[in-house]
Amino acid sequence: MDQTVNLWPLLGIAAVILGFLLRGNPLLVVCCAGIVTGAAAGLDPLAILAKVGDGFMKTRSLSTALLLALLAVGLAERHGLRERAYRWIQDIGDATAGGLLIVYLLARQLSAALGLSAQGGHPQVVRPILVPMAEGAWEKLHGKLNAAQRARLRAMCAATDNIGLFFGENLFVAFSAVILMHAFMRENGHALDPLYLALWGIPTAMFAFLIHAGRLAWHEYRLSRAAQQEKRE
Repeated sequence: MDQTVNLWPLLGIAAVILGFLLRGNPLLVVCCAGIVTGAAAGLDPLAILAKVGDGFMKTRSLSTALLLALLAVGLAERHGLRERAYRWIQDIGDATAGGLLIVYLLARQLSAALGLSAQGGHPQVVRPILVPMAEGAWEKLHGKLNAAQRARLRAMCAATDNIGLFFGENLFVAFSAVILMHAFMRENGHALDPLYLALWGIPTAMFAFLIHAGRLAWHEYRLSRAAQQEKRE
């Protein structure tokens, strides 16, 4: 019996890497990668479309709890949450934007590793709390941010949340990706415990933390140098 494994569907991974390297639209990149994977697996266009539609129908709904949380955050932001976060961080004498983001990165990874992935996020934490705190810490030490510096700092806040969540939740045994890997390996004759898979994510999470913490420190250094040059000019 022929047991040859078709590796051509792995071209979808190459499509994702290439699309992100070219800074393409994430949604378009993922859709193109899905089409490439389906075509390489021998699926006809209608079957690929059916798979995409089935995945959309399974994940399109927002839970009532999430909607209520977003409403609560919006109401708090309307009544001064951002301004309060900005002023609060300025009361901490030695706080820096880079140090704040490194602490948040660690907290985000650890909470996600415990399955508390909803404790952070862009709408409920990054926009109303983390961004004004980072801006407040920066402006307390270096003065007002210009438009380019503000955009870069906000991008680093968003990236910190993404990286902390992505590499932290892979350490949670009941996370869907870990269960998916467990099921895939079991179907192919490799009985691996989900805890074993989660533990092997620890080195990756540690390196992700160290690399991004280094990026944050370097970003703080670059912004401070630019601010000093502007003052001299």
